[in-house]
Amino acid sequence: MRADFNRIKAAIPSIKFCLDNGAKSVVLMSHLGQPNAHMVGVNLPQKAGGFLMKKELNYFAKALEFADKIQLINNMLDKVNEMIIGDVMAFTFLKVLNNMEIGTSLFDEEGAKIIKDLMSKAERNGVKIILPVDFVTAEKFDEHARTGQATVASGIPARWMGLDCGPESSKKYAEAVARAKQIVWNGPVGVVKATAWDCITIIGGGDIAICCVKWNTEDKVSHVSTGGGASLELLEGKVLPGVDALSSG
Repeated sequence: MRADFNRIKAAIPSIKFCLDNGAKSVVLMSHLGQPNAHMVGVNLPQKAGGFLMKKELNYFAKALEFADKIQLINNMLDKVNEMIIGDVMAFTFLKVLNNMEIGTSLFDEEGAKIIKDLMSKAERNGVKIILPVDFVTAEKFDEHARTGQATVASGIPARWMGLDCGPESSKKYAEAVARAKQIVWNGPVGVVKATAWDCITIIGGGDIAICCVKWNTEDKVSHVSTGGGASLELLEGKVLPGVDALSSG
């Protein structure tokens, strides 16, 4: 079974939809923008993204959320007086700025590289950054896990993770909100639900996708990407030719 067969199979619902709705012919063009040399750059009068492309972009958008929020923070530092940074993003900030022990809490290596630059920008712009000072912790990401408490000073024990802000942090957040005249809120400040069903799993790469099909494990993950190299370029933040053509039309 080859990766190309999986891609063709995944594209069949989009082809059928087009034909069932009056299309006389269907030209499939996407992936890395290399279908056939004579097709690249052709500006078709009618074009649309298929079901597979929509699913791919939706799932990879979830994987890119952290990078998007770093960019959001950078942009908002030109517009706000105070900024509360909570949830998983806070652990990356606190690890970099306070050398806090964060246990197995999520840490973003790439985002960590620009946190000091963000803090410098905040200082230049007179923006007050509010980070949590205490936390609800757990030994694992599970609704039945043992829980505990931690502070920035004590750190989070090894093999434990921070899942929510503590009472002192909540008080700081409430004071900032009470001072505000306008509030922009993006995402929760802690775990909303910790169940096995809350985890998003994306399988990328043609060979791994083949393994999922071969051993009938496609229903065990959120999404099996057929993108291969294109999915990697999407995660790198590059513009995919097929998506660009649809967006510019």
